[in-house]
Parts: sequence; C-alpha cells; structure tokens
Amino acid sequence: MSSRTAQRPRRQQRNPREGRPRLARGKVILIIVLAVSAVVGVGAAAYFSPVLAVRSIDVETGPTVPDEMVRAVVDVAPETPLLQVSTHHIASRVAELPKVAEVAVKRSYPSTLRIVVTERVPAVFYDKPAGPHLMDLYAVTYAIEPPPPGVPRLVVDDPGADDSATRSALSVLSSLAPEMRGQVVEVSADSPADVRLVLDDGRTVIWGSSEGTERKARVANALLTQPGQIYDVSSPDLPTIR
Repeated sequence: MSSRTAQRPRRQQRNPREGRPRLARGKVILIIVLAVSAVVGVGAAAYFSPVLAVRSIDVETGPTVPDEMVRAVVDVAPETPLLQVSTHHIASRVAELPKVAEVAVKRSYPSTLRIVVTERVPAVFYDKPAGPHLMDLYAVTYAIEPPPPGVPRLVVDDPGADDSATRSALSVLSSLAPEMRGQVVEVSADSPADVRLVLDDGRTVIWGSSEGTERKARVANALLTQPGQIYDVSSPDLPTIR
C-alpha cells in the first residue's frame, strides 16, 4: 500500500520593508494636500480680510502734480482689501495726468497704498496762439503755460514727437554739458541737419546735425572764449568764427 506525503507550499518570506514606500508616499501626498489647502485658505483670507485693507494712501509727488490731483484719480474706497486693489489700473489712471512722466504704485502691508509720481520736466517751450507750450526731452507736449526760468524757446516748423527737426534739436540740448545748456535761450532747426543755438548774450552757435555732439561741444567751448558773433561747429574739424 503506497502512501503519499502532501508537501506544504513554502511560505514566502516577506521583506518587512515592503509596503512602507507606499505608506510613505501616501503621507507625503497627504502633507502636500494639507499644505496647499492651508496656503489657499490663507490667501483667500488675505484677499477678503478687512485686516489687510486700505486705510491710508501715501502720495509722493512734486509741485506741478498736486497731491489732491493724484488722489482724485486713484478712486479706491476705504477698507478695500489690499489684494483686491489693482495697482496696474491705478497707475494707468495716474499716468493719464498730463504732467506725469512715470508712476509707481505699491501695496505696503498691512494697510497702505503707496504712489510715487515722477513729473515731466520742461526741456523747451514753443509759441502758439493759445500760449507757450511746454515740451519735455521726449518731445511730449504736456502743458500750455508760461515756461519756468531758464527753459529755452524751440523754433521749428512743426513741433512734436513726429518731427525730425524737433527730435534733432532736443537731442543736441540733452547732450550739452549743464554749463553750456544753461546759456541757451533758443534752439532752432530748419531741418534735422541745421540745429542752431542762441545764447543768453546774443551769440549764435551753428551746430548742424545731432551727430558728433560731444566733439562739437568741446570745440564750441573753446571757440566761445574768442571774440565773435557766430560760431560754426557743424564741421568740428573746420570750425569758424564770424
């Protein structure tokens, strides 16, 4: 009589470390979800919270753009949460004021809106029937009013940013040393290549184009120490005095 001995299958040895990575990954995912939820919650609270709301508006500006003029266009209701305030829209509204060159708007937590205005500076003025027009170095006409002392008159056929003679005249002025620029009472240009400067003592400097201005300025400074009425530095290698 034969008999069979049943063999039990071997129990596989389980690595005690198996299963832990999944558990660890699960914990990490849970932590990330909780962290994101916390951040979202804090952000939502800050967005709607009256604690971080506008209670003061600080305006830094100059004499030609009054503080009250800036505040009038800001139009932000008190107690508006700072995060709900569009700094871009405020900056755009303030920039529309004619005498504003640049504007920066920042949130200063917990409750202040800060606005810094850079005013336009007149480089020249030109005459029109409506009165003297102020223009900055970027050829932007921004006001009709008497020019401040020391601002030279611009004489061109069609003053403006699209006029090449205007741009050439302003380019020459902007590159002059402060000492010489302070002597100029009039800058004229029949064309971009024919810029002329009239000084406060009545003498005239024929500048020509705006090219080579630094060299022309050095030559002009030397020539102006000599007697004469008309100083031509349009060709700085061959300057003349008449």
